[in-house]
Amino acid sequence: MNHPCYQEIITIINQLRIKLFPDHFGCCACWDNEKLETKLAAQAALALKDEEAANEKIAIFIAKLGDIQTSLWHDAKAGYDNDPACESIDEVIIAYPGMFAIMIHRLAHQLYLLDIPLLPRMMSEYAHSKTGIDIHPGATIGNNFFIDHGTGVVIGETCIIKDNVKIYQGVTLGAISTKGGQALKNVKRHPTIEDNVTIYANATILGGDTVIGENSVIGGNAFILQSVKANSKVLK
Repeated sequence: MNHPCYQEIITIINQLRIKLFPDHFGCCACWDNEKLETKLAAQAALALKDEEAANEKIAIFIAKLGDIQTSLWHDAKAGYDNDPACESIDEVIIAYPGMFAIMIHRLAHQLYLLDIPLLPRMMSEYAHSKTGIDIHPGATIGNNFFIDHGTGVVIGETCIIKDNVKIYQGVTLGAISTKGGQALKNVKRHPTIEDNVTIYANATILGGDTVIGENSVIGGNAFILQSVKANSKVLK
């Protein structure tokens, strides 16, 4: 086998989920840190074509799991706090597709930051296939992030989302044009969303220079190609 195995990546995601939320998806006895690290390093080695580098990078990743777990608990609480239909934080963790997508994103993003190819995108596409939420692993997402409902959400690679942001189904945070292809690699193509912003269903916000100022509300079906000042309401 010359490339990472998709089914093995799914197995690893499920084992990481147990580690991050042992009271919800398993128990501590289910967690074999050494075995999982070996599995993940083996897949990383296939992606990197370098076993030594893979072992080093995955060791760093494993050390980050505590920080990822803390971030996810804050995301779960944000889900509960922002949704009056929710009965408990447990419900967010176990049943909300947005929470599942965020969990996989936070894991995939750390692998992306470690310059491990293929694995982050394979993980994000698994979340996409399960939830309809498409978050590129390169996207930078701050604390207390909540996706309500979630189906059809798209968040591009160079998007920056800061703290306490809430988005609804069908939201696109995308690029104005990708016809430049590979020439646009490493260029910021996707918007920045500042703190405490709410973006309602089916809004589209495009462009690397576009900034949605803090405390703003973007209404449903809005189409935005330029920056919005802080404390604004955009209704169409």
